[in-house]
Formats: sequence, C-alpha cells, structure tokens
Amino acid sequence: MAARPGLSPALRGVALVLAGAMLWGTTGTAQTFVAASLSPFWVGTLRVAIATLFFAIYVAFTTGWSQAGADLLAMDARVAVPAGIAMAGYNLFFFAGVKTVGVAVGTALVLGSSPLWAGLLQALVGVWPQRQWWLGTGIAIMGGILLVLGRGGPLHADALGIAFCLGAGFSYAAYTVLNKQLVVRWHPATVTFYVFLVASLIAVPAAWLLVGPLRLSGRGWGVVLFLGVVATGVAYLLYSDGLRFVSAASAVSLALMESATAFVLALVVVGERPLLAAYAGFVILLAGLALVVRAETRFQPGTARALDVLP
Repeated sequence: MAARPGLSPALRGVALVLAGAMLWGTTGTAQTFVAASLSPFWVGTLRVAIATLFFAIYVAFTTGWSQAGADLLAMDARVAVPAGIAMAGYNLFFFAGVKTVGVAVGTALVLGSSPLWAGLLQALVGVWPQRQWWLGTGIAIMGGILLVLGRGGPLHADALGIAFCLGAGFSYAAYTVLNKQLVVRWHPATVTFYVFLVASLIAVPAAWLLVGPLRLSGRGWGVVLFLGVVATGVAYLLYSDGLRFVSAASAVSLALMESATAFVLALVVVGERPLLAAYAGFVILLAGLALVVRAETRFQPGTARALDVLP
C-alpha cells in the first residue's frame, strides 16, 4: 500500500495504528450482543481463531501461498513463536484477571501497565523512549484509567487477579515488541497469520480445559464473526502494518485509543451515562496521545525507530 504524497512514514504508521485501535474499541459494544452464557474465555479464543482463518484467506489472495510459504519457512521462529505465545497469554491473562477483579479494575490495570512494559522492553532492545514519550504516555494512562473507572462498575482488589492483569499488559507489550522485529522484514499479513496460528493452537485447547466445550447460538456466531474478522483480523492487520513505521512503545501507547473509541460507542450506541470523571479522562487521554504522536514524528530517520529492531 503506497504512502500518500506528503505523508511521512511516521504519520502513516500513527494513522494505521490508531485505525486498528479504533476497531478494537468496537469489541466491548459488540460483546453486549453475545449471550451471557458464552464464557469470556471462549469470546477471546474465538476472536483469535477466526482472525487466524481471516489472515490465511487474506494471505492467499494478496501474497499468494507460494511466497507466503517461503516467508513462513524463512521467518525466525525464535521470534514468531514467542510472539504467538504472548498473544495467547494476553487473551488468557486478561479474561482471567477481569473475571477476578472486575471489568473496571482489570481494564485499568492492563491499560496502565502495557505501555510502561513496552517502554521498558524497548529499552532492552537498544532504545530508551524519549522523555516526551514518557510524558505523553503517562498523561494518556492517567486519562485512560480515569475514563475506565469513571464509567462505573464494581471495584475489587485481589492479588491474583491483579497479577493476571499485569501479566496481560506485559504479554501485549511483549507481543508488540516481538512483532516489530518481524514486520520490518516480512509482509505484515504473513507475520500476523504465523503469530495468530501459534496463539490459536494454544488458546483453543486452553479455553476448552478452563470452561468446557463451546456452546454458541446462531445469532452469537454473527457477533463473534464480526469480532474475529473486523475487530481483530482487520484491526491487527492495520496495527502490524503501522508498526513498520513507528516504535513498538509508541504503538502500544497509541493503542489506548481503543478506550476512547469504546467510550464514545458506549455513549452513542449503548446509552451509557458515565460519571463526569470519565469525560475528563477522555480529554486527558487524547491530550496524552497527542504528545505521543508528536514525540514519534520527531524521530529522525535511521535513529531510534530503526534501533528498536534486533540485529
């Protein structure tokens, strides 16, 4: 996909990542139409599994299986397999944590921890994010937490649940940092297919063991298909493509746009009436993301954005 004239690679990357995050933001609203009897573990697992099939079809029609097969064989399994494990871990840890501490606290913990994990992991591969990135990310995290908690819901404190949520944040950050190593060398669609295939092979049997066999009605399949194809498949294609042009840490921070999108949809579609704190959090979150975008687009070609790739 060719860049638009006058659009810098960094801005293109930012736009793609934000677009992916906005699609993720539709997940919560869509899940309100799924039967309450369907376990959240199966919701997360089906998203990953259906997205894997979507990536396979997309690769077949765009890259072709001959080229994709060669790329899969050449791709570094020492990076791709851990990325898939991290993606599976993110889904399992997130739903286990939310089940224990509640949606509000669980989401706030994952939102708050994942960008910080990403910044530290990126530093381990050679680049300490800029001070403006830390400032913008800190502001965005505070806004995101205020937004989530301001939407109401029960608050629980449980050590194991907190650990699960922090594990989900770490897993998501690790997935992004590892995925960055892959998408700058191979086609993002092929990379995403490989990573999600690994994640599916872990997530499906894990969900079966944790909550038993899948039971889903016809209407539920329609919602799950949307979650798998659009809110996961298309979203992660956009995210992986954008990751070629921005740092891993910035991508994770920009993914906080998911919460802003979910907030708007909850107001418009679901009719939610949150506390005033949620509106303040929304504004603070957007202000923080603006600083992250500014920090990312000020990178000079060939410096930090290139250095967060392992040799």
